Amino acid sequence: MNDFLSVNFEDIIKSAERIDRYIYKTPILISHEINEKFGANFFFKCENLQRTGSFKFRGAINALTQLNNTQRNNGVATFSSGNHAKAIALSSRILNIKSIILMPMDAPLAKLECTRKYSNKVILYDRYIDNREELLEKLVKKYRVTPISSYDNYNVISGAGTVCKEFLEEARNLDAIFVGLGGGGLLAGSSLSGRSLAKNCKIYGVEPLLANDGQQSFKLGKLVKIETPKTIADGAQTQCLGEKAFDIIRKYTDDIVIVTDEQITECMKIAADYLKLIIEPTGCLGFAAAINNRETFSNKNIGIVLTGSNIDMKNFYNLTN
Repeated sequence: MNDFLSVNFEDIIKSAERIDRYIYKTPILISHEINEKFGANFFFKCENLQRTGSFKFRGAINALTQLNNTQRNNGVATFSSGNHAKAIALSSRILNIKSIILMPMDAPLAKLECTRKYSNKVILYDRYIDNREELLEKLVKKYRVTPISSYDNYNVISGAGTVCKEFLEEARNLDAIFVGLGGGGLLAGSSLSGRSLAKNCKIYGVEPLLANDGQQSFKLGKLVKIETPKTIADGAQTQCLGEKAFDIIRKYTDDIVIVTDEQITECMKIAADYLKLIIEPTGCLGFAAAINNRETFSNKNIGIVLTGSNIDMKNFYNLTN
């Protein structure tokens, strides 16, 4: 698929076929205890069990398999707080492609160590001072590498869209799906899959309260850029949605809602207690929104994408105790 063209559900189908040999078909979990406690039927798509510990591997491997020979020989570069970094690093190792990764110096240690294990080079920056787009542009010019955005690349978006394609093909009759929102790649892909496979299923994006650039953009119908937000959900510390992702989101997403950091940590506890899963803060965005909007969906079938599990255990303990 050409990155200068738009993306549709047919691209997601092709992406699913392309990446099938590389990815895990992640399970859908159900907890009767959670259902009884909160008065709805919850279905958890466990992308925390995907390779590299998050859904990001789908988009990364899909994008890298689409590179031409010149791009493969020159290598790739990206910036990421961790999950996309890990995904690009492992994907590039699998496909024998060189990679350079820009990561914030306060990235979770678990994400940083894994990325260093697979990538050729990891460069740290200060997310509150440095301009990561400018840093990436310098790398592109210096090394002639291909930049792979974590959310504003059509091949990444269509790869991410395979999450909800799988979800809706297995868990039929969902009334709504809640998807965490950072740069917009997963929500864009999920919205495309949702509109194609389950037109009556509502698709919601979820952001932290202090990182609601997506919600503002959605309401105004144009991109809104904010200062780098401070939230425990490091994967949602984006300043602005990607243009490509936003074009899809504003057309196919039903709404974007917000949750507090306290609501996120509460759902991290619930996931650990009832599902026996360790979920990172960003990975619990969808769960937190579903729980805190449960009155609207009483006795309904609610889909939740648990997007990732990459958190240091010490940090997990500190946040949940």
